[in-house]
Amino acid sequence: MTTMAHPTPSAWHIFGAVLYRDIFVTGRELGSFLAQVVIQPLFILFIYGKLLRDLGYTGGSFGVVLLPGIVALNGFLGGLQNTALPLVMDFSYSREIEDRLLAPMSLRLVAAEKIVFGALRGILAAVVMVPIGLVLLPDVAWPVGALLPAFGFIALGAFTGAAIGMTVGTLVEARRISILFAVILTPLMFTGATQFPWPALSRLRWFQTICAVNPLTYVSEGTRALLTPNVPHISLWIDVPVVIAAATAFFLIGTAGFLRKAMD
Repeated sequence: MTTMAHPTPSAWHIFGAVLYRDIFVTGRELGSFLAQVVIQPLFILFIYGKLLRDLGYTGGSFGVVLLPGIVALNGFLGGLQNTALPLVMDFSYSREIEDRLLAPMSLRLVAAEKIVFGALRGILAAVVMVPIGLVLLPDVAWPVGALLPAFGFIALGAFTGAAIGMTVGTLVEARRISILFAVILTPLMFTGATQFPWPALSRLRWFQTICAVNPLTYVSEGTRALLTPNVPHISLWIDVPVVIAAATAFFLIGTAGFLRKAMD
C-alpha cells in the first residue's frame, strides 16, 4: 500500500501563515491597540484643531492643514513603534523571535514579515483617525476621488515607518530603547510638517532644512497634496520618490541588522 506524500508548504505560504497569526492576535487585542494609537492624536486634534480655533487663537483653516498631517503621523509612527518595540522585546526579554527563526522560511522573509505587520498596524492607526478627525473638524472636506490614492500613499508612509522601526529595533540595545524613543519621537513629530505646510517655513530656512531631512515631512506633504491640494505643499513628484527611497534604504539597513541579530 502506497501513501501519498503531502506537499511541503512554500516559504511564502509560511510567511502568510505567520502574518495571519499576528493579525489574528491584534484582532483579539483591538481595544487596547486602538486606545494606544488614538489617545495622543485625538488630543492634538481637539486642542489645536478645535479648542484653540474656538478660542480664536488659530484660524478656521488650520484644521484643513492639521488633519492630513495627523493621519500621516499616526500611520508613520504606528508603523515605527509597532515594529521597533516588539522586536526589542523579542530579541531580549521574551525570546519569542526564536520560534520565528526556526520556521521553514528565510531570515529575510522573517524580517520582511515583521515590517509588513508593523506597517499594517500603522495603516490601521492612520485610518481610524480619519472619521475621528472629520467629526472633530466638520469644516474639513476631502475630495472623494483622492481617498484611494491617499490611502496608498499613507500605506507607503506606514511601511517607511516600519522599516525605520526595524532599523531602530535591531541597532539599539533593549536597555536604551526607552531613552531613544524619548529622544527621537518628539523631534520626529515636530519636524515632520504634520502641523504646518513645509513651504510656509521659507522665512525660517534653518528649520525648513531640518524638516527636509525628516522622511515624515514627505509623508505629511504628500498626504496634503492629495487631500488638500489648495494648501501649499511639496509636489508629489518629489514626495513619492523620496518616501520610496527612504523605505528602500531603511528596509535594507533594517534587514541587515535583523540578520546580524538573528545570527548572534
